[in-house]
Amino acid sequence: MKPLKQWRQNAEYFAVGDHRIAFWATRKPDDAKPWLLLIHGFPTSSWDWSAVWPILKPHFNLAALDMLGFGLSDKPKNIAFSLMHQADLQEALLSELGVGEAHLLVHDYGNSVGQELLARQQENGLSFSLKSICFLNGGLFPEQHRPLPIQKLGVSPLGGLIGFLLSRDKLRQNFDQIFGPNTKASDAEIDGHWELIKAQGGVRIFHKLLQYIPERKANRERWVGALVNAAVPIRLIDGGADPISGKHLYDYYKQQVPNADAVLFDTIGHYPQTEAPQEVASAFLEFHRKIGDIR
Repeated sequence: MKPLKQWRQNAEYFAVGDHRIAFWATRKPDDAKPWLLLIHGFPTSSWDWSAVWPILKPHFNLAALDMLGFGLSDKPKNIAFSLMHQADLQEALLSELGVGEAHLLVHDYGNSVGQELLARQQENGLSFSLKSICFLNGGLFPEQHRPLPIQKLGVSPLGGLIGFLLSRDKLRQNFDQIFGPNTKASDAEIDGHWELIKAQGGVRIFHKLLQYIPERKANRERWVGALVNAAVPIRLIDGGADPISGKHLYDYYKQQVPNADAVLFDTIGHYPQTEAPQEVASAFLEFHRKIGDIR
């Protein structure tokens, strides 16, 4: 991954309502290249994409933001966080950049945001043309999601306790459980993630961000329906060693999605884009060559 200090220095900001949102984007876009919107997961940030960014850059104009409550974006204490609003932010970013069509690469929490954007397109209610989606590990089907104990605590009546229990060492412990056996996050990566989680008092809203778990269940018909009925090319790239959404998700996806296009990396965990960036980028670029989007 790119050193966090350098990543932070490249951040830009725009306002959405009362909130300041951090984003990264190709500064001088090439009209001959398609746009790719990258949507990060929980509890991290768009820094997750820094390892694959330079590999994808020759082929795409790139854009990513830190969603509300994450990373360098605002972390308001007095709102209910919603995946629906996070989807609104993605539309707002592309509008800010003047982008009319884009492909998506999404991970974890971002999978649900991507599914909502897909549902909006199917309803003719999306402000840009969504051309394809590639999903990484995440809760595409809520019945297949296997949350960690800390996530279960976060959505319980005692969820606010997470703010007192979470620490850098606890983050390391939880990440070690979900990464592949030979691809654990480095100390520098853990330090960077923890720094971004803590920014602007983020630990105090950690449990509020976890409301995506019941929100996924409430919107299962809409979001799984959008996936199963997708009219644009979709692919799943899955780290099979992930206990949350690993090989069990891959197998279920192949059963549920018509003509499923799915790639499995058996020994990679929940963060394939940081654990195996070259392999993930190769699988992603192969998908886009297959659909005729790049050479």
